[in-house]
Order: sequence, then structure tokens, then C-alpha cells
Amino acid sequence: MKRILIDYKKLDHKVAAKLIDSYPDGYGDDDIITIKKPNGEVIEAVEVKTADTIYMVKISKSLSNFIANFEETIEKELDKELVASEFEEDSFEGMDSDSEEMEDDDQY
Repeated sequence: MKRILIDYKKLDHKVAAKLIDSYPDGYGDDDIITIKKPNGEVIEAVEVKTADTIYMVKISKSLSNFIANFEETIEKELDKELVASEFEEDSFEGMDSDSEEMEDDDQY
């Protein structure tokens, strides 16, 4: 199984959703894994497991905010997509299939 140390900002949507599912109420001290890099730098991370990979997601204040606001952010994105798709549908209402395109040499 692969182990990947990654910043939450670089997670794909599926792994980010798995992170949220794993820590719905946030993470605690027992969830934190400490990693010491060869240069002596210490990194704290939380673990997210998928079928073939263990992601070690670096901890930061913004990760806590990300977990807390994830569902709200997804709802906003879905609302924007819904509004955009409704706009596209409304834009073409009233146009019949017999409409002709303007030719380049038409005067305005």
C-alpha cells in the first residue's frame, strides 16, 4: 500500500470527501500522527485510507477550517452549477429548430 504525505489543498474531491467522512467532528489528539523528516522537520498529519493508498494529510489551521466548512462549500458549488444549468435551459427556450443563423455579410 502506498503512503503519500499531502497538503489538503492538493486532495482530489473523492479523497477530500473521505477525509470529511473520517473526521466529521474534526480530529483530536489521538488522530494526529507525528512524522519526522530526514532534515529534522516535524510534521503532524491525519490519516485517510483508500483501497490502495494511505494519505497523510498535513495539519494546519486551514485544514480545521476546511473540515468545518466542507459541506457548506460543496452546497454552494452545487447551487452555482444548478443555477448555471437552469440559465442555459432558459436561454434556449422560445427558439425553434427552424431559426436561421445570421450570415457574416448581414448588416446590423
